[in-house]
Amino acid sequence: MNFPYLFSPLQVGPYQLKHRVVLAPLTRLRAAKPSLAPRPLNAEYYAQRATQGGLLIAEASPVLATGFGNPGVPGIYSDAQVEGWSKVVDAVHAKGAYIFLQLWHVGRVSHSSFQPGGALPVAPSAVAISSEFKAGTADGRAVPYETPRALETDEIPQIVEAYRQAARNALAAGFDGAEIHSANGYLVEQFLQSRSNLRTDRYGGSIENRVRFLLEVTQAAIEVWGADRVGVRLSPYGIANGSGEAEPMPLYSYAIEQLNPLGLAYLHFIEPRSSGAGRAEVNWQGVPSAMVLYRPIWKGVLITAGGFAGEAADAAIAQGHADAIAFGRSFISNPDLPLRLQHGYPPTPYNRATFYGGDAAGYTDYPFYDAMAPA
Repeated sequence: MNFPYLFSPLQVGPYQLKHRVVLAPLTRLRAAKPSLAPRPLNAEYYAQRATQGGLLIAEASPVLATGFGNPGVPGIYSDAQVEGWSKVVDAVHAKGAYIFLQLWHVGRVSHSSFQPGGALPVAPSAVAISSEFKAGTADGRAVPYETPRALETDEIPQIVEAYRQAARNALAAGFDGAEIHSANGYLVEQFLQSRSNLRTDRYGGSIENRVRFLLEVTQAAIEVWGADRVGVRLSPYGIANGSGEAEPMPLYSYAIEQLNPLGLAYLHFIEPRSSGAGRAEVNWQGVPSAMVLYRPIWKGVLITAGGFAGEAADAAIAQGHADAIAFGRSFISNPDLPLRLQHGYPPTPYNRATFYGGDAAGYTDYPFYDAMAPA
């Protein structure tokens, strides 16, 4: 057997995984319109990637209608969306796999064309994403990001409550847990980082204050799920969507220290070499490793993602840097990725042009190795 560490069991919260190949949460823009509910095609996609005792983390799903920044993203705030997700969950469970839902609010990484009533996107502070990045509009244009509207202090508990309700909705849909998306420059990370959070109230200024929103959102999910079925995703050295903290170590060390005693199912890192990798190939040299730097601080299960191949994934687990590896692009084009890794079967290359939007092409039409192999 290839990669014995990758194919060893792992306890994640109440769940006994049979292997450590995790499907990373991947935005694919294929929800039904206008309901933004998952459809049968989405259920087929996730079921294809489900294996007995495996863990899938479903794509980021906005907790509010104001939380969108892309077309065709499934939500988790309406009855239709809950019903659509329940079909996805049933299909995954039929394969003997577990599935968590990633809870999302994009904050300033949006455009008024996606917002109810054409309002400005909301954020911790009225700080626009720099001009080197472009916002997509609802009609497909690329334009400069607008300056978002800063949330009033008394609005923030309403956002936290939306996460709580989304966690309830995920539970109603039958998911096995929920992950808080606190990475890639979206709303939770906007609160964390000093370049996007200029607040002077209890949610801004000191590291303790900037971490407050993350902790409140996480606690809201815990109150619904129990801590051992909640995960948190962070990207300490990422640069996606105009993010980036000048000195990440103090901020993220404190955040992880505060998450430690909660008893979460897992912490999930995006390695810095893959920040923004959905849009372009990234191959940084000499960048820090989140799993290596923060593993000594984090006491629980650690999942990490970032362009791993089988050898590097197995080595990361063998060396104690991570407990499981989340695969993204390679899982898109290889629905049977765990089987291919375990047996050394050659991978199918992915087609970047079909990552976002469309229908079955580049989504559910990638072959399984057993179907390709000669009889």
